[in-house]
Amino acid sequence: MLLLAFLAFAAPAWAQRALPAEAKRGTTGERQMFPTVQIGKDILRLAPGGIIVNSNNLTITQGQLPPNSEVLYQLDRNGEVQRIVILTPEEQARLNSAKK
Repeated sequence: MLLLAFLAFAAPAWAQRALPAEAKRGTTGERQMFPTVQIGKDILRLAPGGIIVNSNNLTITQGQLPPNSEVLYQLDRNGEVQRIVILTPEEQARLNSAKK
């Protein structure tokens, strides 16, 4: 019973995930051969140890990156993709309203 009460109060804290502050926004393109990804019209190299996080906050591989997904991505100092976060519709709406 105590566990259920804890989960009920903690659930709102899990509702939002932290998005990278210094990230760029883009849309994924067609699937590419490893280790490259397409974001917009650019073909970018995935950095060694680069992470892709899906909309359920799980890490996925480069081959599982769905085309036409709205993402935030970070580049490292070499211009390689260090992190990609696939946005949920709620996150997209929040970012759109923050932009205005």
